[in-house]
This record gives sequence, structure tokens and C-alpha cells, in this order.
Amino acid sequence: METPSGPTPPVRRSLSTEAVHAGREDLAELGLHAPPLDLSTTYPSYDSRAEAARIDDFATTGARPEGPPVYARLDNPTTARFETALARLEGTESAVAFASGMAALTACLMVRNSMGLRHVVAVRPLYGCSDHLLTAGLLGNEVTWVDPAGIADAIRPDTGLVLVETPANPTLAELDLAAVAHSCGAVPLLADNTFATPVLQRPAEQGARIVLHSATKYLGGHGDVLGGVVACDEEFARKLRQVRFATGGVLHPLAGYLLLRGLSTLPVRVRAASATAAELARRLADDPRVTRVRYPKLGGAMVAFETAGDPHEVIAGVRLITPAVSLGSVDTLIQHPASISHRIVDADDRHASGVSDRLLRMSVGLEDADDLWADLDQALDRAMRDGGPVSGTAGAAGGAAGRKQGVAG
Repeated sequence: METPSGPTPPVRRSLSTEAVHAGREDLAELGLHAPPLDLSTTYPSYDSRAEAARIDDFATTGARPEGPPVYARLDNPTTARFETALARLEGTESAVAFASGMAALTACLMVRNSMGLRHVVAVRPLYGCSDHLLTAGLLGNEVTWVDPAGIADAIRPDTGLVLVETPANPTLAELDLAAVAHSCGAVPLLADNTFATPVLQRPAEQGARIVLHSATKYLGGHGDVLGGVVACDEEFARKLRQVRFATGGVLHPLAGYLLLRGLSTLPVRVRAASATAAELARRLADDPRVTRVRYPKLGGAMVAFETAGDPHEVIAGVRLITPAVSLGSVDTLIQHPASISHRIVDADDRHASGVSDRLLRMSVGLEDADDLWADLDQALDRAMRDGGPVSGTAGAAGGAAGRKQGVAG
């Protein structure tokens, strides 16, 4: 149905409804119920002149080609469905998927670098490998690390991005995204939304121009797919597609299929896991074997806590909870950031950003809260009995008041 000004705009639906239907609107018309999986690496065409014109258009504009892709590195119909759905959930014009979250971040930096904007302003903590990518200068970037209040003063004529993560990995520190976006002025704010997901916050609504996800985590949700995605406006998306085509950091179609399927249950999974995480955070805050608990004000399924006993003994002692990196799966995972996810960050920088040597990061899954607590309880006992109390570690906070303050945010 047409209106005088053009097509009727889509009906605004709730996030839960969009999670189920976005990217799948054409299935009934195609006579399908489940989204198809297109594994083609190449696509036949008997009109090479038309193919040449399509390739020229992509090279010039970065827009998706009309009709079937020329080659899977340029585009894929299955991953395109996931991109459409994620953009709808984040409230952006477009989204571009990559082979991993780090490939997605790399592409964002490369786009701005290509414009001569190599300076990045960033707020710690970030995911350890994001921190390393900036600090090591692997892409030729120069980074200025600041507190949120120092963002505006750190911006230079060659600043290409302001990079933040909230809630932050692994401390769960939260930022006021609207205030940060205001401080950025004309410089794009890139917000890593991996921990919150669009279920808990939509950074684009608060002024972020680029929203990054490690899709490996909550978007996939089952620990069986690797991917990354950037939600943004179409102008930036076109540049990202050109970088993806040139560098080859494409998302495999099977991964795109699994990620689209993961989105359909994202709101249910995040809300259920968040309720359990809040209960575990409450119990940990009241436990004398725990010196500090960090749980975001906006909620979520991540809990960070510091132990009075040896945190390595907690890791060694869990039986139901899986000691492993990553997060966002249906099962509960726990890891020691100073040893693994943030090991690559300089120790002084880790400590200064609140990543203490006895901090544990737990990604709460869909198990029963009492079962998870029973496992934590015996592991904390082991840490006190076999590891003994740990003292003098950077970032410690003691006392019930400190614990309650940590839980509050």
C-alpha cells in the first residue's frame, strides 16, 4: 500500500516481536517457514557486462548489489538476514557482520584510518584484545586513554573515534552514554554493547553512532558460533562492506544462520539469565568469603566479584559452572580476567582500571539459581581452605559496606 509520500512505514513492534520476525518478513511469500541457508561461494551470471557494472557500483558506493551476490566475500543472503534483524533490534539503519568481534572492531578502525583519522580516544576498561589492538598500534592508531570526564579535552583534529564499553569487560563499570556522546561532539562514538545487548540498552538511542557486538556471545547464545557485527547508519555501513570485501573478514553463512536463530530467543535468554545473576549477586554480596561484588544497575547476566580466598582455587573448584573464557551462553561460565581475557593488558593498566588480581568474571546461564549457588558455595569454601586468604592484591575492597556498594553499581 502506497501513501502520497512513499511506502507505508513498518509497524513499530516490541523488541521481543522484532527478535522473532526481523529478517524473516519475506519467508511466507517464498513458501518457507525457516530461513534458508545459502552456502554458495559464487553465483552464476551469463551477463558479464552487467556483473562488471555491479562490481563497479559496489567499489564506488559500498551499497549491497541488487540481485544475487557476485561472490560470497561481497555479500551473502543468509548473513544479510542476520544483519537486517540486528539493525532492527539496535534501531539503526544498517548492520554489517564480520568473522569475529575483533574483525568488526578492526574494520571500524580501518575505515577511519583511511580518512586520515588515526587518533582514538578510549575509556578503560575494554575487552583485553580491544585494548591490545589499540595499545600495540597494530593498525597504526594512536590512543589516548581517559576518564569519561576527559573525553572532550582529549579530542584532536585527527581523532577518528571515541571508544567505550558499557557495562565494561570485566568490571561491569557503567557509563552515561548520552553524556559521553555529548562530549564527543562531531567525532563518532563507538559503543561496545556486547554485555548489555539491545535487550537492556540501545546505544544508538543515546547518541552512539556505531554499536559493536561480539556476536559470539549473547547474540548467538549457545557457545557454538563465532562472529561480530556493527550496527550503524548506511553511510558508515557502506565503507565497512568495502573493508570487509577487501580484507576478507566475512561471516560464514552457517554462522549467520545460527546468529539469526539466536536472536529469536535473545530477549527470553537475557531476561531469564539476568534474574538469576541478580540473585547470585545478592548472595555473593552477603558472603564473608567475598570482598566485593559488581553488578550493573541496568541488570544483565554478568557478575564480577573479588574473593577473600585464592581466586584460582575457585576456578579449580567449580563443578557445575564451566571454567572457560567467553560469555553469553546458556550455561554458566567463570574465568579469571587477570590470567586470561585481560592478561595481554599491562598489569599497571589493568589495576588502574579496576581489574584486580582476585577479580572473577561470571557469565550466568539458564541453570537453576540454587544449583549454581551450591557450586559456588563449595568452590568458595575450597578457596578459603586450600588457598588461604589473599591480602595486598590491587583493587581489593573490604567490608559489608563495600560489598553492598559494589552491587548497587
